[in-house]
Amino acid sequence: MTMEKALIRCSWCGNDPLYIKYHDEEWGRPVRDDRVLFEFLILEGAQAGLSWITILRRREGYRKAFAGFDVHKVAVFTADDVDRLMNDPGIIRNKLKVNAAIGNAKLFITIQKEFGSFADYIWGFMPGNEPLIHNIRDLGGLPVRTEISDDISRDMKKRGFKFFGTTICYAFMQATGMVNDHIEGCIARY
Repeated sequence: MTMEKALIRCSWCGNDPLYIKYHDEEWGRPVRDDRVLFEFLILEGAQAGLSWITILRRREGYRKAFAGFDVHKVAVFTADDVDRLMNDPGIIRNKLKVNAAIGNAKLFITIQKEFGSFADYIWGFMPGNEPLIHNIRDLGGLPVRTEISDDISRDMKKRGFKFFGTTICYAFMQATGMVNDHIEGCIARY
């Protein structure tokens, strides 16, 4: 048996090299960098109704289309930028999602001003500002929402954020390491 076959991973990443790299190097690892948090806010919103691999395969397209996920640049996108994005085959061309990303950028900046950083705001919902580590033996034990994701989503909706319901919020929490949902024995579990 080769070393690769002996490794245990969460089965959701399958054999796709892009998914495996994302699983091994990013998913479930705590992120406190506002640029990366903004990136996942845009990507998770774009995912609504789609599979994550669909978005992951377009990630570079999103980076180019959304100014390297520079929140200040995205916040001042104009109607011309919306038209440009709606003609960009590198992203999901959904006008509601595109407009939501721009509006969410403005709200993201408002939160940065209020809390010092978006990271301080979002991690402030976590007990002790630390990630939750779930003890999950198989994918059937993965939650799709929690009371914390409900609270975050409710607060962000109250602030005007779009495409950030509790299920998308929980996926954001998994992606940014606010929760560690790697199964027991997974090589990426910490």
